[in-house]
Amino acid sequence: MKKTDIQLKKLVALLHKQKKDIWKRIAEDLLRPTRQQRSVNLSKINRFFKEGETIIVPGKVLSDGFLEKKAHVAAFKFSHAAIEKVKKAGGATMTIEELLKKNPEAKGVRIIG
Repeated sequence: MKKTDIQLKKLVALLHKQKKDIWKRIAEDLLRPTRQQRSVNLSKINRFFKEGETIIVPGKVLSDGFLEKKAHVAAFKFSHAAIEKVKKAGGATMTIEELLKKNPEAKGVRIIG
């Protein structure tokens, strides 16, 4: 499979260099064909999120639903409405690369998608 998104290629290369298997798994998920890429709604994040965790979505976060708790969410892409809803709930959004720099050991990280 050939991906053309330069940002995606750089992120995948960076993730493959990491020692933790979770980062390698996320890299593989990001390399999936377009039809199989993950899109996760806020309602699903709200259902599976536990206090103190950081949610990572190897794909795009969409705005359907709402968050009842303050959540930290990392993803490759976000819809504008999803960013607004996460911030309104008191949470934070970040890119996968930002999460990698902030938490290279991936402690308290849960993959959803």
